[in-house]
Amino acid sequence: MEFPIELSPKFLLLATELNVKPEDIKEHFTRGGGPGGQKINKTSSCVELRHTPTDTIVRVQKHREQSANRTSAYKLLLLKIEENIKGKESEFAKKRFKIRKQKNRRSRKSKEKMLEEKHQRSKIKEIRQKII
Repeated sequence: MEFPIELSPKFLLLATELNVKPEDIKEHFTRGGGPGGQKINKTSSCVELRHTPTDTIVRVQKHREQSANRTSAYKLLLLKIEENIKGKESEFAKKRFKIRKQKNRRSRKSKEKMLEEKHQRSKIKEIRQKII
């Protein structure tokens, strides 16, 4: 299985695991949009990939070079296909869940426990202070 670009072994393994074939992926290069002025209007650096069996579409315009966008697009496509197939067990979904969990507020009970531990620690530090 030869992809048109060089992918890391991690992504090649993921592609074989998901049974993604390079023949099933259609590439399309378009002009980008957004800020950038004259340069962005003249060059076709935006990469759009479509995986026909799953009908997954990815469009990437992160970098100035077409080759870098192409690499990023292939990686993103593989991650999206994995998320569609595996659901919550995919690497992408696990990372998103971890970030969401970190940003959640603490429960009342855990907050009280944390504050009680801080209070105990401050008592210990008070005892250690020198008496003048």
